[in-house]
Amino acid sequence: MPILTATPAAIGDAAQHLAAGRLVAFPTETVYGLGGDAGSDSAVAAIFAAKGRPTFNPLIVHAPGALALEEAVVFDGRARRLAELFWPGPLTLVLPRHPRSRVSLLTSAGLDSIAVRVPSHPVALALLRAAGVLVAAPSANRSGRVSPTSAAHVAEGLADRVAMILDGGTCPVGVESTVLDLTGDRPTLLRPGGTTLESLEEAIGAIDIAGPIAPDTPRSPGQLSSHYAPALPVRLNASRPEEGEAFMGFGPVDGATLNLSPTGDLSEAAANLFAMMRRLDDSRYRAIAVAPIPNHGLGRAINDRLRRAAAPRPS
Repeated sequence: MPILTATPAAIGDAAQHLAAGRLVAFPTETVYGLGGDAGSDSAVAAIFAAKGRPTFNPLIVHAPGALALEEAVVFDGRARRLAELFWPGPLTLVLPRHPRSRVSLLTSAGLDSIAVRVPSHPVALALLRAAGVLVAAPSANRSGRVSPTSAAHVAEGLADRVAMILDGGTCPVGVESTVLDLTGDRPTLLRPGGTTLESLEEAIGAIDIAGPIAPDTPRSPGQLSSHYAPALPVRLNASRPEEGEAFMGFGPVDGATLNLSPTGDLSEAAANLFAMMRRLDDSRYRAIAVAPIPNHGLGRAINDRLRRAAAPRPS
């Protein structure tokens, strides 16, 4: 399982692996993805196996541009406007499956919709162009655990489960993409992420917020109640740590073991979230306490990940 700096030659090798049905981990602006050919049942099955991911949990299909998705999903006016404004970038759209779509039904967990996006990371875009296939790519970690924002994080979790890891440095956004469902009359936010709800509503008007889902029927990744979880329990909205706890601070707080952003910058906090959670997930502590995070802009995505990290774990 080689880790290769994302040179043009390494990107070409990774593209050949994808075209041959093998798995490649690669950087995006949000987190590292575990990529496989979205049209290959065997490649998609290998993604689920590598992650230990439930097969009812859909994957996001990545493309180098909206044009490459024209025969995978059906775009309406709202989708085209959002694609023009926010792609490439950290926005995933859940759209109706095109009648001629070649995307594996396993990718979308058998649903009549597919989650799609165009990432903005230059390495991801170069790989997608070179591969010549749509790429299904969840986060490159074991299912339910903390998402990876560096190549080293991928290696820690997936070891020899991938053909190669493309190292493109640390992911600049640091939380997954926003997921917006456009299959109904009313757009619905399924997962807050790197594109803010406020900016989406400015573009297309009011957006509904998805309520609780049945545990085995998510319409997109990141909807399971327990997700993004370290091994240690997580305590939210803590003003200070209790004995034996690590303390993840935000803003000008005292006693933080690590601080997501001492100045209270939500973009900095999002970029640091998963890496700091990994660093605090240590046997020296009995739990991780987290300071309150404002629930607007990127704070909505940070709080979503923290709530899922703190949720009761599946038995």
